[in-house]
Amino acid sequence: MASFTHDGVKIAYDDLEPSGPPERTVVLIHGYASNRNEGWKRTGWYSAFDRRHMRVIALDQRGHGESAKLYDPQAYTRENLAGDVLALMDHLGVRRADVFGYSMGTRTALGVAMAAPERVTNLILGGIGEKLLQPSPEDRSTVMADAMLAEDPGTITHEMLKSFRQFADEQGEDRKALAAVVQAVNPPLDREAMARLPMPVLVVAGRGDEGAGDPEGLARVFPSGHAVWVPGCDHFSAIPHALTKAAVFDFLDGLMDDDFPAFE
Repeated sequence: MASFTHDGVKIAYDDLEPSGPPERTVVLIHGYASNRNEGWKRTGWYSAFDRRHMRVIALDQRGHGESAKLYDPQAYTRENLAGDVLALMDHLGVRRADVFGYSMGTRTALGVAMAAPERVTNLILGGIGEKLLQPSPEDRSTVMADAMLAEDPGTITHEMLKSFRQFADEQGEDRKALAAVVQAVNPPLDREAMARLPMPVLVVAGRGDEGAGDPEGLARVFPSGHAVWVPGCDHFSAIPHALTKAAVFDFLDGLMDDDFPAFE
């Protein structure tokens, strides 16, 4: 396991050179209760990027996987999470890269793009849509934290909360740290700053992902935004799907127009 320390926090990561000469670099940022192995390796993204001769950098976000587990919610602000990514790029000598975040990782990826737009060649936001722009219910962080801390997962009645709790248990994640992650207090996303981002942006979500909302509604915020619906997928099944990979690689190849294409 490779790791480095940023602001006293150990961050685990993979830095994978392709089998041929690297043509570009992508930074992968996993979602909530996941990790770099589950979010990207098992789902086939490592091998897919290798076939494209891309260098892959993937980290375990703090509180996840093999990175440090912290129990202070304010250790997990968007600024801190984005800072870990930028510090990792500095550590590895990467000046610019494509940045791909999924689910919670989209917020980190956006934080990276807004903090240092000159370092992001293309921005990919997966498992999210226009609901990212809507205010979160006041009790959202509380109920997710409660689900993570529940002694008996059988007491969790909300299906999405139950899914995330089951996912966390399957990965052997630190549920106390995950509860702290969702309790971090962040300022609202700055839509005006998002509207000034210069890089192309892809927003992709499963058609059955009820928590994401319409990807077109989010894509239209960006000057060069593109949106893709992936049919027959929910939040968890969209990430390994071949159509998600096809959308990402079409986007990176510059094959999308401004009509917000969608797979149907």
